[in-house]
Amino acid sequence: MIRRSNLNRSAKGEAFATLAADRAAALSLTPVSRETLARLDRFVEVFLAWQRTTNLVAPSTIPQLWTRHIADSLQLLPLAPDARTWIDFGTGGGFPGLVIACALASQPGTSVQLVEANAKKAAFLREAQRVTEAPARVHGERMEEFAKHFAGEMDVVCARAVSPLKSLLGLTFPLLQSGAVGLFPKGKNAEDELREASIYWKMNATLVVSRTDPAGRIIVIRDLEQGRALP
Repeated sequence: MIRRSNLNRSAKGEAFATLAADRAAALSLTPVSRETLARLDRFVEVFLAWQRTTNLVAPSTIPQLWTRHIADSLQLLPLAPDARTWIDFGTGGGFPGLVIACALASQPGTSVQLVEANAKKAAFLREAQRVTEAPARVHGERMEEFAKHFAGEMDVVCARAVSPLKSLLGLTFPLLQSGAVGLFPKGKNAEDELREASIYWKMNATLVVSRTDPAGRIIVIRDLEQGRALP
């Protein structure tokens, strides 16, 4: 008879091997420095501990944590290579904002604002920021409220899997109209979302193919102006 403990050890070993292979695949897509990798490893450790009791991401995506979430976040950096001040709406499990903060930690003047209304996820983000010592600040409030009162500098506004682009631009307009660049990772319906948003907004928009999902696109928004009133 095979002991349950042996089965558990085998399952854990397989899970570790899968995650290690995914880590290597992610780093081949989005290479990082040794210092950044150390921070990301600490982030993953605390992330997995919290994921056991708090649903930070869909459990089915954990075996692809590095490629689906971490590399997916890191790929935004080359789209704004000189940016040091970022605002991330709906950061959730740390993506992309906290990952970006880990990557930019050695750059002077870096500041990443993480906006997350869910209290449990905001608590996780504060703990992850403490463990990684990333240059990030957590704001436990709704994005529309944050956008109304935030008066600091910003280079980039980003949001991942938050809402359709049409609505997202309405929520972030107070910040984007100041000259910040919008970076919004989307799935296979990115072109449809951009087409719909263009009915209500005037903008300079670019679609960039995702490194981690051939069907995905990153919508890059500049020079946003309000057009027709949203329904």
